Amino acid sequence: MTFSLVARCARTGMFGVAISSSSPAVAARCSYARAGVGAVASQNVTDPTLGPLALGLMEGGMSAAEAIAEVRRRGKFIEYRQVLAVDRHGETAIHSGPNSLGIWTQAQARDVASGGNLLANDGVPQAIVDGFLASSGHLGDRLIAAMRAGLAAGGEAGPVHSAGLKIVDKVSWPVADLRCDWTEGCPIEAVATAWEVYKPQLDAYIQRALDPRQAPSYGVPGDE
Repeated sequence: MTFSLVARCARTGMFGVAISSSSPAVAARCSYARAGVGAVASQNVTDPTLGPLALGLMEGGMSAAEAIAEVRRRGKFIEYRQVLAVDRHGETAIHSGPNSLGIWTQAQARDVASGGNLLANDGVPQAIVDGFLASSGHLGDRLIAAMRAGLAAGGEAGPVHSAGLKIVDKVSWPVADLRCDWTEGCPIEAVATAWEVYKPQLDAYIQRALDPRQAPSYGVPGDE
């Protein structure tokens, strides 16, 4: 039903989540990230409380592994949940409950973790991790490359209809939060297209929030 990754950019300290599913609006329920803290994906019969819980634990000083262990202890019906985390040091941890749906598996390395359920095959998460590690450039570019690698490896057992990309960096809000909540086409490519449009404007949107006096042109009629 879902495949995803959480990742940290070792160069910049940015965190990101990318996710896709056959269900509608998957990113609205499953993607969580906090600047300076980490990123979490909570999926498979989703409990949306687990993402904020894991981030709060990591913000309090726990590693990703310690936070996931505590999520296992506190979470309800944890045998149905799949939760991925990466922390500020690039350490990763994953919980995949035995009641995860269909073919489910996971893969992880420093700075990146991937998991999925109802997959076409058990190699998809490793393909996502490999795709991330083989990529370069902005974290958003690397997240897209990893999701494309997962899709090329088989993706879900059936067609995906929604996807999302979330990135945090230094400020308290996501610097990018792009979603395709439903399409009969490819939602990953829809998000990739949105990212190509948004990426050149990302820094300007941050500057406008921090100090509009120093912001570049707003790009509207009458603006100089």
